[in-house]
Amino acid sequence: MNYKDALTEAMTILAQTPRTLFIGQNTIYDGAVDIPATLAPVPMDRRIEFPVAEDLQLGVCIGLALAGWLPVCIYPRMDFLVLALNQLVNHLDKMQEMSAGRYRPKVIVRVGIGGSNPLDPGPQHRQDHTGALKLMLANTDVVGLDSAAQIKRAYAAALQSSRSSVLVERLERMR
Repeated sequence: MNYKDALTEAMTILAQTPRTLFIGQNTIYDGAVDIPATLAPVPMDRRIEFPVAEDLQLGVCIGLALAGWLPVCIYPRMDFLVLALNQLVNHLDKMQEMSAGRYRPKVIVRVGIGGSNPLDPGPQHRQDHTGALKLMLANTDVVGLDSAAQIKRAYAAALQSSRSSVLVERLERMR
C-alpha cells in the first residue's frame, strides 16, 4: 500500500467513529497537497473547510472536543501549525492540569511536512518541527509518519488513546 492509500484508509477508520469531524484547510477544496483525495471516504457533512486562521482553527477544535466531538484538525503544512502553538502548547496540552483533571479535550492534529519535489515551495513550506513539538508537549503524543506502514497503526492508536495527538505526515510521499 502506498502512502496516500494508507492515509485514505486511516481517514476511513476515523470517519467510522461517531462524532468525528474533519476541520481545516483543504478538507473540501483542493489545494497544494492531496488532502481532499485522502478524505474521499469522509462524508461532506463531516468536513469543515476553515479559512487561513490557524490559531482560531485549533481553538475551535478544542471547544468542539470539550463539547464531546472528536476533531481531526488538519494543517496542510507544519510551518503554519506554528501559528497555532498558543492553542496547542498552552491550552490543549495543559487543559487537564489547568482544570485539575476536570477537562481533558482530545484532538487529533493532522499536519504535513512539505517536500521539495517536483517544485521547491521554499523554506517556509517544508520545515520539520517534530522534535521541537515533542519537547514542548507533555500531554500530547507527537508521531512522525515516515512510511505508509506506520500510518494506519498511528491513527488507530491516536483514536484509541485518551490523549491528544499530533500526527506528522511526509507530503512528498503522497505523490
